[in-house]
Amino acid sequence: MPSAPSTTRIGMRSIAAVVGFLVFVEFTSGVIQGYYTPLYHDIAIFLGVPDPELNWLEAAQLAASAIAVPAFAKLGDLVGHRRMLLISTGITAVASLMLAFSGVFWLFLIAWAVQGFYAVWLPLEIAIVFTRSQGHEAPSALTRRSAGLLVGALEIGAIAGALSSGALDGAFPLPVLLLIPAVAVVLCFFVVLFGIKESSDAVARRAAKAPFDTGGLVLIALALLGVTGGLSLLRLDGVASPWPWIALLVGVLLFVPFCLYELRQREPLIDVRLFRSASLWPVFVTAGLFGVSVLGAQVPLSTFARTDVATYGYGLGASAGQTSILVGVYLIALVAGATLLPVVTRWIMPRIALIGASVLVAVGYLLFIPFHTGYTQVLLNMVIAGLGSGALVAALPAAAASAAPLHSTGVATGLTNSVKTVGGAIASAVFGIALANPNASSTDTAGTLSGYYTVWIVCGLTAAVCAVLLLFVPRNAFADAAHV
Repeated sequence: MPSAPSTTRIGMRSIAAVVGFLVFVEFTSGVIQGYYTPLYHDIAIFLGVPDPELNWLEAAQLAASAIAVPAFAKLGDLVGHRRMLLISTGITAVASLMLAFSGVFWLFLIAWAVQGFYAVWLPLEIAIVFTRSQGHEAPSALTRRSAGLLVGALEIGAIAGALSSGALDGAFPLPVLLLIPAVAVVLCFFVVLFGIKESSDAVARRAAKAPFDTGGLVLIALALLGVTGGLSLLRLDGVASPWPWIALLVGVLLFVPFCLYELRQREPLIDVRLFRSASLWPVFVTAGLFGVSVLGAQVPLSTFARTDVATYGYGLGASAGQTSILVGVYLIALVAGATLLPVVTRWIMPRIALIGASVLVAVGYLLFIPFHTGYTQVLLNMVIAGLGSGALVAALPAAAASAAPLHSTGVATGLTNSVKTVGGAIASAVFGIALANPNASSTDTAGTLSGYYTVWIVCGLTAAVCAVLLLFVPRNAFADAAHV
């Protein structure tokens, strides 16, 4: 009979092999997230819309992600995390191909929204790793290390994507450029299909007998559509119209019956009881507020860099190549933040690490207020924010998995992404309104400087609130017994 250490070594090799394939998946996710950023201004010109309109692309994608993540995370707990990872990869591949052939804004908007299914990849991957690491003496620490590797791969992919698109801009027509990330996602589908086996843990088999919570999915979808739809109407009809406010109110109020409905379900789509946990509720709220900056500010940062300072008196006047370098350095900072997280948590409690990361994000964005007139100033601000953002991207799903019951790891990690994408979707819509220039024309596409100030202030203050909220987490939360 093999010894316990031998069994542990076999288990570790199995986890390492799975993480190796998942690293490629996250690399592809990074390519998607980084590749388009330097091209936003070119996409706006190609589609014939002003720069601020692209915020609605992000709002639609994040709203779709917010609906997809809890559904796929729950289905992962019910029928298998690998199975749902494969399905979501296939959907993302189809949407990515559609982008290359969508020459009108409305069709591009639909494809962009559906492409947001890639947001479910990371929580599903964390759940795969966490369930496989249960025989390890420190599963939470192992999951944090794996999360750091996965997020590191994500950011390396984002760097590669950003630098590639910046270098290729102008060499090929835009539809050809948009095919490159689509090919990467198709390859990713086959990596998941042939490289990752489904977990056979007893918890998943038992949960598979429960029905899927279709009613909960419908209610949360209607609530999110009400909120994002209300914000869209606010942009179109203005603050004087009552319809945007009615839609917003209906959307917000729908969360009440949704929560009451979920509390009655044996296997709810979103286990709202998790929000009662002293260790989990600050993580979920932090994830939502963090989404404001890490997701909602992507388009404004890119379009600010591309805005011609000589024409408008603000912006950097950067080319697509220069913007890709800016994005690349920011993403390198994210990689550093994610990979340093497991090292830092060897010396300090994970809770303190999360607080420090939130402070870095707050400082980075608030520095934009006085320092935004030069390329170096913007670069330094983004590096500071990037270090904190990278740590939070890796830490939040791992922290949720550590604090949640074993049978709800997929739901808990999915919730961090769900609330993060909700925060990003709302922020993108709000930033689109703030940046909108009523005097814009087909040639005058820049957002307003006051709008950019709004973006930086909101991102900085929400990150500061995250740091305060995490003070309420129990001291030893997210730590293994050996770390306490």
